[in-house]
Amino acid sequence: MALAIKQVAEKFDVSQDTLRYYERIGLIPHVNRNKSGNRDYTEEDCKWVEFIICMRHAGLSIEVLIEYVDLFNQGDESAEARKDLLIEERKQLAIRMEVMKKTLERLDSKISRYEQTIGKREKTLRRSAEQSDNEISD
Repeated sequence: MALAIKQVAEKFDVSQDTLRYYERIGLIPHVNRNKSGNRDYTEEDCKWVEFIICMRHAGLSIEVLIEYVDLFNQGDESAEARKDLLIEERKQLAIRMEVMKKTLERLDSKISRYEQTIGKREKTLRRSAEQSDNEISD
């Protein structure tokens, strides 16, 4: 079952322009066209789209992905090189995740301090309001 570019774009939450770009630079194989000249994405094409989008979300650069696809197109003799590339990118991703984890912890800490500060201010304002109410009723 072939899918139109609009369907693939919706399925993977990317723009049609992004899909055309990925095809143009060779990240996804040449997509067959129907009699009207429109792209017909096969299940295999969609697997490539899904892989590329997943890797982009993980932070892999376009250049690294182009290198990976070039290696893939060389066949089985490039399997070790592809594996090495993925191992290196995994290491880089683990480092970025650790940095992000530390950043998240720092943000949580700052937010907590703001909440404490706001809570203290609210208590002070409530006390002031109660004192004003008491002075008015006296």
